[in-house]
Amino acid sequence: MTPETVVDLFRHAFVVAFSLAAPLLLVGFAVGLVINLVQVATSLQDASISAVPRLGAFLGGFLVMLPWMLKQMSVYAIDIFGNLGRYAK
Repeated sequence: MTPETVVDLFRHAFVVAFSLAAPLLLVGFAVGLVINLVQVATSLQDASISAVPRLGAFLGGFLVMLPWMLKQMSVYAIDIFGNLGRYAK
């Protein structure tokens, strides 16, 4: 296996990992921003007020995006196992 193949393999793995994590991180960021704005407006500074809605949003986003995430992971795994002979050289 050449160094270029290894670099390409790792690059593809990082791109897939980033594309799977980015939507959930954006949901968490957006909900956190809204909750923080509400906390500033109402002067409520309790940590649970921030954590519970953010966790709920993560769970909801995860459940909504789960079929898409599983499809992306399946495509990646099929690609890796399909080209296993090329990587073994």
